Amino acid sequence: MTTLLSVRDLRVWLDTARGPLPIVDGVSFDISAGQVFGLAGESGSGKTITALALLGLLPAGARTGGSAILDGRDLMTMRTAQRRRTRGREVAMVFQDPMSSLHPMLTIERQLTEHLRYQLGMSRKEADERAVELLTEVRIPNPEAALRGHPHQFSGGMRQRIQIAIALACEPRLLVADEPTTALDVTVQAGILRLLHRLCQEKDLAVMLITHDLGVLSALADTVTVMYAGRVVESGPTAQVMGRSRHPYTRGLVDSLPHPEAADRALVPIAGEPAGPESRPAGCAFHPRCRYMEPPCATAVPPLIRIDDGREMACPVDPLVASLAR
Repeated sequence: MTTLLSVRDLRVWLDTARGPLPIVDGVSFDISAGQVFGLAGESGSGKTITALALLGLLPAGARTGGSAILDGRDLMTMRTAQRRRTRGREVAMVFQDPMSSLHPMLTIERQLTEHLRYQLGMSRKEADERAVELLTEVRIPNPEAALRGHPHQFSGGMRQRIQIAIALACEPRLLVADEPTTALDVTVQAGILRLLHRLCQEKDLAVMLITHDLGVLSALADTVTVMYAGRVVESGPTAQVMGRSRHPYTRGLVDSLPHPEAADRALVPIAGEPAGPESRPAGCAFHPRCRYMEPPCATAVPPLIRIDDGREMACPVDPLVASLAR
């Protein structure tokens, strides 16, 4: 598969009274055309900040390092005008909360056609025709009437589909979907996931799917990168990472999920709380919560290395091997 986006050593700092605060610390990954790339981890692990850095949407005062090469161009060093041309046309984003991401005072037509006219120079008639096509594509009933509506007239699932239509309007090559199924019921979640999968198949669209829901990732993603405290701890093909997790944190996430074939099996939660940016411990940030922790884990940051089955892992302890040895 052809690599569409190559991210290397991505770093994000926020300036504080106590000095630079690292939020994302040396993240690297590749996304190929037609691929669903999953970015997983608990809240606060740096998933959304990673995506916002790629689109140049970080809060004021944030600083970045590293590179993100899209077709030979570095997203991290683009000038403001070039970023504006890239957002929407090359890379688009579906934001997390469908209930608040759409402007409540503007019609769906206005929100769906404004950037078509700005980015592609369409006339109002052309933009309206394209808007109807987009709403039809994401399965919105009666799209002509929907264009005249306002966000409060639609359910959460319909709003999420409208968000996806807006993101797809200029036919980007990479769609960043940040928790696209949050706050939606299970049936609606399944519909959104089927929609994303169909778009990948039909349009050769690359999707960066950000979520803490490993069930969603296992159903849709081709490859998965797991983050903790701003760093990548494990990455590889979804079947390997989800089916035979090798990092203690990934293993903990998988063990804490209900098993569909063993409903009576007790869940195994991860002890403690996630490490925040201002309180990350020395060494491996996960070591205070890790049942496999060894003394070097408290002092040395483990490098991300390729292991024998092709995936990458940042840990000297392999829980798969350790559990077999016990």
